[in-house]
Amino acid sequence: MRVLAAIVLAPLAIALAYAGGWLWAFLVTLVSIGLFAEWLMVVGAGSVALTACGTIVIAIMGFCVTFGGLKTAVITGFVGGAIVTLIARAKFVWAASGFAYASAALLASILIRQDPVNGFVALMFVLLVVWATDIGGYFAGRGIGGPKLWPRVSPKKTWAGALGGFAASLVVAAGFAACGLGKATPLLLVSAVLSVVSQLGDLFESAVKRRFGVKDSSHLIPGHGGLMDRLDGFVAAVLVAWIIGFLRHGVHSAGSGLMVW
Repeated sequence: MRVLAAIVLAPLAIALAYAGGWLWAFLVTLVSIGLFAEWLMVVGAGSVALTACGTIVIAIMGFCVTFGGLKTAVITGFVGGAIVTLIARAKFVWAASGFAYASAALLASILIRQDPVNGFVALMFVLLVVWATDIGGYFAGRGIGGPKLWPRVSPKKTWAGALGGFAASLVVAAGFAACGLGKATPLLLVSAVLSVVSQLGDLFESAVKRRFGVKDSSHLIPGHGGLMDRLDGFVAAVLVAWIIGFLRHGVHSAGSGLMVW
């Protein structure tokens, strides 16, 4: 089921990433809403009012940033985050964290793709690095085993898996360089950073679930669990990727900032 789900979902994600525009933004908005809803369920704050409020705010943010209203999206996010915090009451820290988590995933994923020159290439680079890290880590961990990476948080993850995923991500960078899609040394360094960040994102999500005694964030994706279970590494990696691109080439050329050195 895990493989079959990946065979269906990966091409769909790639196709919509290639299409870009409102199609990619629509997918990202739906996924971000799902991330927020799952987060609330994991932390035990999934009330109807809180979920509905976050859903509306994230949907408005997605619409605004898609059609050129980034400032409006950011302002909406701050106001909406404050409302979410007020509604959550005793769970306000966790609710606010979940809203920030989903909003960051939304904005970074859309803004990287909006780069008119290198948006698609940059987005595919991030996706493939994360996927390679996940797949390489899975097979290295299963095949080699050995000492656990952080057993208190994630009992199944091993150092062999972490290093295997890291090595697989470097292969992706080498492949992009070989295809003339960037310089080898910078891409290898960026890939290394994103691979480590992706694995840290995975551990962060595991720590949150462990804190609340939850095994899977949901059962939405057969063989994978929920959106948080599948996208924890990507959320962390795409946010750091956008920050790198933004610092180098600005808000609207983050894709080029990530790929062109």
